[in-house]
This record gives sequence, structure tokens and C-alpha cells, in this order.
Amino acid sequence: MSEARNYFGTDGIRGRVGEHPITPELVLRLGWAAGRVLASEGGRKVVIGKDTRLSGYMFESALEAGFAAAGVHSLMLGPMPTPAIAYLTRTLHAAAGVVISASHNPHYDNGIKFFGGDGYKLDDATELAIEQLLREAPQLVGCDQLGRATRVGDAAGRYIEFCKGSIQRRTDMHGLRLVVDCAHGATYQVAPAVLRELGAEVTVLGAAPDGLNINVECGSQAPAALQQRVLEEGADAGLAFDGDGDRVVMVTAEGRLLDGDALLYIIAAARHARGQLTGCVVGTQMSNLGLEVALAELGLALERTRVGDRYVLERMLQRGATLGGESSGHIICLDRTTTGDGLVSALQVLEIMVTSGRALAELAAELELFPQRLVNVPLAKGVDVMAAPQLQAAVADAEAVLGEHGRILLRPSGTEPLLRVMVEGQDAEQVEQLAEQLAETARVQTRQVAG
Repeated sequence: MSEARNYFGTDGIRGRVGEHPITPELVLRLGWAAGRVLASEGGRKVVIGKDTRLSGYMFESALEAGFAAAGVHSLMLGPMPTPAIAYLTRTLHAAAGVVISASHNPHYDNGIKFFGGDGYKLDDATELAIEQLLREAPQLVGCDQLGRATRVGDAAGRYIEFCKGSIQRRTDMHGLRLVVDCAHGATYQVAPAVLRELGAEVTVLGAAPDGLNINVECGSQAPAALQQRVLEEGADAGLAFDGDGDRVVMVTAEGRLLDGDALLYIIAAARHARGQLTGCVVGTQMSNLGLEVALAELGLALERTRVGDRYVLERMLQRGATLGGESSGHIICLDRTTTGDGLVSALQVLEIMVTSGRALAELAAELELFPQRLVNVPLAKGVDVMAAPQLQAAVADAEAVLGEHGRILLRPSGTEPLLRVMVEGQDAEQVEQLAEQLAETARVQTRQVAG
């Protein structure tokens, strides 16, 4: 990533509300800078959507003001899933789509990310041009050229119809009992509506957002309540989204959690059997080794890239692949849409269940995931713990213990001040022990470097 890029990370601009750069002042300037860049290319219209965080109201107004000052009109969507904003950017013929969300982060974080007019993440050159303009003081266009703001009243309905159209028209979900956890986030209205309109019987959790409860002990980050409710209801499956709706994990009738690797396998296997899978399957460095083995048994290759949906998408486009994703549940079906979409991904799995007559657990039975442990270690700002010799030595020792039957991956999060420590191997107890040892070494080194 360019050294000149001071704001945009792997998934837009994100941070704690009220702390640079997630302040009303900077977001207003961001709207103006983005508007200037888009207007210079002939774009005069953007769509703006958000998740359910309380701070979204403030940043929505700031963005709207910035775009108006640059002479760009805003179509306001209100609370909508991130993939819905990508879809509506295309169908409303906007120059860009703007998402106000910090995804799976707590309510006190927020962020801004952009889609281009084609529904894909904004390209690097445009992001860099926006960053360069952020150094300048905003200059108002003439009063007769100011942008306007308009609410899109049928935004949810448009997206609901799109989601239903992502599966075969003959798919009838009557008789299917589902429990859906919306994480008190952006899917709280559209996800239950889609599933009910397709005929499913739906019990809804996490659909009472108050601006502060997004992702709190619910959703894809905390699926325990969903697992319990699936068992209590005798449901056929459970679905859990994250706060902005681009991730999904699922739960079998027996209460077993299926992460993104398992869902990716189910979709890949079904499409391969129907002759509908194009190219390889794209995963990341975090994708479980068991997924790679199971796909290989089907004659399919798993290509790994850096963690982040941006990198998954880049590799998919390079390789002509139509299916890729992450263990977190961020799955991209490029033959359906342009970005990761939790609801569309879940619908692909539900369609396979209905058309095959097989239970969710049965569909995942051929996938045997290796024991994997992920530990998050908080990082202080500006601390490069990865360079600590003691941590490097500890990693080398752990790799020697695992030998050829495991993997270790340490990486700073692209969205939170965390070091993610991942250990994978055949022995669950050994994996757990090594992960905790490495995490503790990282904690000690973090304190020493920060002190």
C-alpha cells in the first residue's frame, strides 16, 4: 500500500468515534474530497448507507454536507447491509456508494468505506486521489451548484428482491425452520423479510437495535445464543450475520457451528457437482488446511491470499474465479454479486439444502477441519511487536513442534488494534497450548516495547 495512504486501510477508514480520523470534521472533509474527485470524473450522485450504530446519524449528516459542498447529490438509504449498498450503487447508477459502518466492531467504533459505480470496492487510484485532496481546505461550489439529499424510500424492497433472485426461482423453503441472528445490525429488517417471503418459518434474534447493542453477545462474532436457540426450537438451521451484513456463519440442527470455510466448501461442492464452478476457489492464509484437503479430493484447487476481502476479490478477478471467501464468513459469489454478502451466501446454502433434500450437517460431513486456535492480543498504537526477536524465536520453536502437520500465522488486524495469533495442527491440545504460549509472548513483548 502506498506510503501516501494515511487514512484508507484494507477496508476503508475505521477507528474509534471521536478520535482521529473518525471525527465529524474529518468525515465532512472526506465527503467533500470524495465529491470533488467524483465530480472531476463526471459523477454527480452517490448513495449513502449505514449500519445501526448511534454515531451513524452524525457521520451520515457530515458526509451529506461534504458531498453537497462539492456539488454532488446524495441518495440516503438509511440502515442497510454493506452488500445492499454495493448493489444499489450499481442499480441506481450512482458514481459511488458510501458505507458508514465498522462491521463486527463494537458500537464505539465506526468507519467509512466506498464502492465504485460498478459495485466493487473503490480502486486504489481513486482512494489515493481522495487522500491527496484531504490535505486541502474544503472549497464550496457556487450556491446554485450545491448538491441535494434525497431519501430512497424503496431501498430495502429493491435489495430484498435482488436477494431472492440470487437463487433458483423454483426453490421453495416452505417447511424449513430457521433461527436468524441479525446482531442488532444492518440486516435486522431485510434478512427475516427475505427468508419469510421464500416460505421459511423464521425465529428472529438480535433485531432490536438501539444504537449501542450492535454485535453485543450476538451475531456471527458470538453465536452461542443462536446455537442454543436452534436446539430449543428444533430448527433445521441457524444463521448469524455480523453488524453490517457482509458475513454469515450457520448452525446445524444439532447445534454445530459452521464457519466460512465450511460454507465455502458446501457451495463449492454443490456447484462443482452441477458443473457450475468456474476456476479455483480462493481463500486466505487463515483458511483451514482441512478445507484445502477436502477441495483437493473433489479435484478443486484452493488458492490462498492475504487476509481481507479486498485481496480475495483481487485474486478471484485475476484467476477468473467465481467463488472465494474467508473463515470469518465473508463469502464472495461473483456470479451473483460484486462483494461479500452474508444473506446471499446463506441463501446459496439453503437452496442446496432444499434442492438436495440433505440436512446442513450432512452437506458439511465430508469436510474435516483441522483444530485451529485464534487468539487476539491487544496492541498499543505504533507498536511493532512482530519485529521482536523473542516473539520470532517463539514462533520458530512452535513451528518446529508442529513440523509439517500444522501452521502458524501472526498478523496485525487490518480493522482493529490487535495482533491475531493463529495456530493450526492435528492435535487440538497441542494447538491450544502453542497458541496460548505465543499469545503470552506477544503480550509480554507488547508491554516491553510500549513501555
